[in-house]
Amino acid sequence: MGLLIWIIFGLFAGFIARMLVPSGRGGRDLGCIGTVFLGVIGSLIGGTVGNLIDGRGIEFATSGFIGSVLGACGLLVLVRVLSR
Repeated sequence: MGLLIWIIFGLFAGFIARMLVPSGRGGRDLGCIGTVFLGVIGSLIGGTVGNLIDGRGIEFATSGFIGSVLGACGLLVLVRVLSR
């Protein structure tokens, strides 16, 4: 059941990030599985950045929904910059 929750959570977070970041090729051509991975990786990025800001150092952790969307947006921006 936990894996299904991660997949649904990642799908929603990745979908919202794809709608927020205007990226030509970097994020619009992702499929459903790519969107799930975007949301899950965004959650890890958001949690890690949150730990750095909080002063806990580099500690890989997941974040909540807003942190996941922000992390996924940052990942999309990074992919867009690197794909130029």
